[in-house]
Order: sequence, then C-alpha cells, then structure tokens
Amino acid sequence: MVDEPNDLKIFHLNLPATPEDIARLEIGAIVYLTGMVYTAREGVYQKVLGEGLPLPVDLRSLSNVNFHCSPAAAPDAAGGYNVGAVTATASFRFSKWMPDWFRMSGTRIVIGKGGMPAEDYAKVFVPAGAVYLTTVGYGTGALLGRGIKRVHDVFWLEELGIAQAMWMFDVENFGPFIVESDLQGNSLFARHGEQINAGIEALYAGLKPPALHRYGETDNRKKEVM
Repeated sequence: MVDEPNDLKIFHLNLPATPEDIARLEIGAIVYLTGMVYTAREGVYQKVLGEGLPLPVDLRSLSNVNFHCSPAAAPDAAGGYNVGAVTATASFRFSKWMPDWFRMSGTRIVIGKGGMPAEDYAKVFVPAGAVYLTTVGYGTGALLGRGIKRVHDVFWLEELGIAQAMWMFDVENFGPFIVESDLQGNSLFARHGEQINAGIEALYAGLKPPALHRYGETDNRKKEVM
C-alpha cells in the first residue's frame, strides 16, 4: 500500500517483501514494515560466513529484511524480552560481508544508518535485487521500539552479547525509514551530495583557510564530514 500526502510517498510493506513491492520503492520515499525483521551484523556474519556455522533458522521462509542495529533489550517476567528502543549502526562497515550474505540468506532489504558506498549499490545490491533503507536521523530509537511487538527468538546471545546477537522481531508499522537506494542502484545520499558539492566552492568563496587542523584533515570541502 502507498500513501502520497503532500507528494511524499509512503509505502507499507508486509514481510517477507515481494520483488514487486521492492521494485516500487523510490529513493526518498518513506517505508513502514509489518512482519518479521532480523538483526545481523559483524558478529553474526563472522559466525556464518567466517566460521561456516549454519544459519539457526530458515531465513528465506521468515524474513528478507536485515537490520544493522543494537537493540535495548531486557528480560521480561514471562521469560521473553522487552525491546524499549533500537538504534541503527553504520552499515558501510559491513561491505565485505554483503555479497555472500545476500546469496545465502535471501535478504533483499537492508536497514541501517548512513547508507553504503555508491559502488556497493551498483556491484552488490543491484545484482542481488536488494535495496537499502536508512533510519530518520538520530533520536528515533524509542519510536522504532514501539513498532517491535514481540521478540520471536534470539540466537548467540551469550556468545555475542545483546548488540551482536541475532534477534528475530515481529514488527508492526515499523518505521519510519527512508529509501536510500533503489533496484537501479540510485542513492538518495549520493544524489544530494552531488547537488551540494556543485555549489560548495561558491559557498566558501572568500573565506580564509581553517585555522585549526588535525592530522589527516583535508582542505577539500567536498570531502568534509559534517
């Protein structure tokens, strides 16, 4: 389902997401998810791809959405877990794992913070038929936590800890997330970066060089990290 208030497209996807639903996602659109989302980051990738351990569940039948995050999870009185908030982590750190992970897990949507390198979208995401969703800035962890209705299961909690364990979340209207990359490999962040960089020299024209420097810094405004 898609809503378009004030020309902003909002998609509501049931999971596992179908190829048709994923193909409809446009960069800059808002997405909410209902179904099952799982977490996997370097700890899980190392166990499965590095050490060769089998996946603890049949991901292809349950979920095709991988959230790079750290949940604020605590045991509840019923022997399960409550998740009060969930904080996305930077996905670019996991680039080396993604080609093999897509192939073995069937993942088609990755959620995280900050996006992936543009070349990863072209060389890894597009061939896999996958897209990237980014969280909406900082301070939304508690908002996202409201969308987690139940912890379906958790794996490798003792070995890896809360942040690195593989969590299976039943979610409802989980979001909002922004479509950062689409099936063609277009990137919202890259597109806006190009627009900003096109006028950045004029923006800084006439200003003196910065007075303070740290080792490794650059005077190239297009390479600044804000």
